[in-house]
Order: sequence, then structure tokens, then C-alpha cells
Amino acid sequence: MAATIRDIRDRTGLSLATISKYLNGGNVLPRNRELIEKAIEELHYEVNELARGLVTNRTKTVGVLVYDIQCIFVGNMLHHLGQILHENGYGMLICDSCNDREIERKNLQFLLNRKVDGILVFAVSLDGKFLEGARKAGIPVILVDRALRDEEYDCVEIDNRAAMMRAAKKLISCGHRRIAVIASDIEYTGMERMKGFDEALADAGITVPDAYRVSGKHSFELGYRGVKNLLKLPEPPTGVILGNYDTTLGGIMAVNESGLNCPRDISIVGFDDLLMSKVIRPKLWLISQPMEDMSKRAVTMLLARMSGEEESGPTRISFSAALKEGDSVRSVESW
Repeated sequence: MAATIRDIRDRTGLSLATISKYLNGGNVLPRNRELIEKAIEELHYEVNELARGLVTNRTKTVGVLVYDIQCIFVGNMLHHLGQILHENGYGMLICDSCNDREIERKNLQFLLNRKVDGILVFAVSLDGKFLEGARKAGIPVILVDRALRDEEYDCVEIDNRAAMMRAAKKLISCGHRRIAVIASDIEYTGMERMKGFDEALADAGITVPDAYRVSGKHSFELGYRGVKNLLKLPEPPTGVILGNYDTTLGGIMAVNESGLNCPRDISIVGFDDLLMSKVIRPKLWLISQPMEDMSKRAVTMLLARMSGEEESGPTRISFSAALKEGDSVRSVESW
């Protein structure tokens, strides 16, 4: 039979009030704490977090809303977030919104019903209306990766425009003028990256045909079909930027199936330095997001909000994404 708080009382000789105070996070005398911790270990006592939550109004659980749990980027972020939350004594309750705003709204209510202490959000929606329930309940929310149009919540992201401008300027510096981009026009990150692409070309005085801007939903299919169609153009681009990890993989497959060589026939800059990108040849020039640093900052912000240490207005943190050197870009002058 599982040990109870009364077993700890019998083992230590301390009062139930003292033991309960310790179990609920209160301060007790060092000697009493040692006795209680020793008894917990010897008796294999397990804290009933639900019961403790009723007393402390804390469940030691953080909810995480993700737009698509199949996304490799999201999976890596969850890995880092989970580690950091664990180090701080918190568990993680993950809800997959399946890229559906209605599911996202229901998932939020599910997390609120489970009395999570805070919520990390990889949003599907472009505005914050679906988060109103969390605001009314006083549950802190931190947006991760994607900001909202109204910007009423704390957010940790990369500077998507600057990241795409960095990718475009790499191709421009190598003499490319026929540059294409494949990025989402329905997701926050893709829209921001497309703006960065346009800004980089405008700064360089470069004009490209509309067919060079391929948009849709970030996916393997978008990258694959996008590159296939670009290569069929009467005047195909000499360089292409693939707007996220999934589109990068799809685009590389399309080039390989075409029988063309990268970078001899077409130069490529991709996004996200994840597993498959490390085994693809040639080694890709890549925009690399600081996922571990982003995760640490998001958890730190959330813990500060949950503890009441941070009470200022919403804060937006934009990390710089690095351009990692590869072998997938060739100078036009050498063609």
C-alpha cells in the first residue's frame, strides 16, 4: 500500500502541519526538512500533485499548444522546453492543434480546465482572440516562434525578416539576380520571411517575376512542387531560398529527381540546421535558429510571469538567426 503523510509523521515524529507545510512548498526548519526528505525516500512516498494543487493553487504543470506536432522544428523545440521545465520542477502537457484554429481554441480550454500554471503557444491563429480565456483566468501565456498581429502577449521568436534578408544577400553577393523563394503566405513566419526577401531584392535593385515567389503552406509538398515548377520555367532561377525545414527537404528532393546538380545548375539556401540537413549532400547553406536559447528564454519569461516577479507589459524577444556556411551556393561568375 502507498505511503501516506501519516506514515511520514510516524517515522519523523513531526506534526502533520509541519509535514504538510513542507510538501506544499513552505519553509520548515532545516532539521525538520532533513527528517521529512529522509522519510520520503525510505517510504517511497509520492506527492499527490492534484491534491497539492488544490491547496497551493499550483499544479506544477505547463501547457504547450503546438500548431503541428509532426513538424521537426516543433519536436526539437519541445525537447529543449521539456528539459528546461523539468530542471525547474515542472511537467509539460502538450496539445496538438493540427494546424486548425478551432482545435487550437478547444485545446486552450482543455489546458485551462486542467489548471496549468502557464501556457507556451506555437500559434496557428494570427490574432490573440483565442487566448482571451487565459487572460481572463490570469494564466500567463508566452508565444514561441510566432507572434500575433495584435502583439498583446509576450513572445520569443527569431527576426524572420532579417533571417531571410541574410539568405537573399548571400545569393546576391555571389552574383545571382534570378532568385526565387518558397515560403508560406498563410503562416506568420512565412509571411515575415517573404517580406524580408522582397526587402533584400529591393535594396539590391533586383526585380524578379511573380513566378519566382512560390507560396502556400510550409510543407514538404510546397518545397517539392515549388522547385519542380521553378525548374520548368523558360528562364528558371539560378538560386532559390527554401523558407523552412520541410520545404527545404522537398526542394532538395525535387532537384535530385530532376537530374540537375546543386550548386552547379542551381544554388540553394535552406532553413533550419536539423538532422536531415546534416546528411544531405552538398552541405547546405542554412539559416540556423537558436532553438535552445529561444526555449530557455521562453521558459524563463514564463516562470517570471507565473511567480509574479515580472509584471511589466508584454515583451517581444527577437533572436538573430545565423547563416551557416555550406557548399550549395555557387558564384554566377563561375558558370
